[in-house]
Amino acid sequence: MKRLIGILTFVALLTPPLPAQTGQTMIVQTNSAGDSVMLIDPATDRIVAEIPDAEVIHGVAAAPDGSRLYLSNESTDSFDIVDTKTLRIRKKIPLTGRPNNVALRKDGRKAYVAIQMPDGGVDVIDTVAEERVKFIRVLRGVHNTFITPDSRHVVAGSSGGSVATVIDTETDLPVWSIHFEGGVRPLCFEQNPDGSTRRMFVQVTNLHGFAIVDWAQRREVGRIKLPDLPPAQRNNEGIQGAPAHGILVSPDGKTLWSTSKFNSAVYVYSMPDLKYLGDVRVGKVPDWLTFTPDSRKVYVANAHDNTVSVIDVAARKEITRINVGQIPKRNITAVLPSPVTSR
Repeated sequence: MKRLIGILTFVALLTPPLPAQTGQTMIVQTNSAGDSVMLIDPATDRIVAEIPDAEVIHGVAAAPDGSRLYLSNESTDSFDIVDTKTLRIRKKIPLTGRPNNVALRKDGRKAYVAIQMPDGGVDVIDTVAEERVKFIRVLRGVHNTFITPDSRHVVAGSSGGSVATVIDTETDLPVWSIHFEGGVRPLCFEQNPDGSTRRMFVQVTNLHGFAIVDWAQRREVGRIKLPDLPPAQRNNEGIQGAPAHGILVSPDGKTLWSTSKFNSAVYVYSMPDLKYLGDVRVGKVPDWLTFTPDSRKVYVANAHDNTVSVIDVAARKEITRINVGQIPKRNITAVLPSPVTSR
């Protein structure tokens, strides 16, 4: 028994601390033409706080322990660090160029910022030292970065270069890539039981649907086309070459959800067979989505309505809309360690 206790103690000392499992869950909503980031309490579906002086924020990520939020700031070409106790930006790290989305390794030690310009790529941020430590060149710049379920890779999607570049997060070197006929837009992953990546689902410029990539084979194996509406009923505003922009597998792994700007709707597919289950009508130009950790609700940012649709996942029904800032797009779910006071 003493030997067993000793072994368990040794293992515990080697195990890195886990992200905060208790705290206050928040939906963090950026406003791409606004000057603040809004925090929505999913218990009440109300905005309870704002991060001020955050103008033209593109992407957002949360530290594993919830103590910090990281913003990619297009107005200052910087990586902004927010203290979640004060909800104030406490540091700005200069970037190589104009940033787009940001992704964080699951241990929180590195962030990967998409740099969207002809000679762009990915800026690597050491979040412990709080400094930019590397630039990874990617053909014609990067629009979005996404971390794989096991955190071993970050995928850099180029909307100008029509390529998804897979980067090893230990060496920060590209290891393989896959090309498409159009620019790479949002993407998400399906994981194996051991947490490794099984498939990647990729939205592509001018594709009203998504491509299916077998991760082990490193190739596209199929496509899903979203349902069409008659042209007279179709929205043609704010498409920006991306009729489908926003895709995510629910945290419980049971469903995949994809937005449609054309149809002002979100479409739902079962996992892993990708059987079509139905749709939910939302606001105009749905652009991004995030789930609560229990997979019970999903929040869809409607860029042209300046609203967020709240959907009951089981009922596949919109239950309310929340008025937010100007042109809401990227959003995430974060668990913050400190209570957030009402504004």
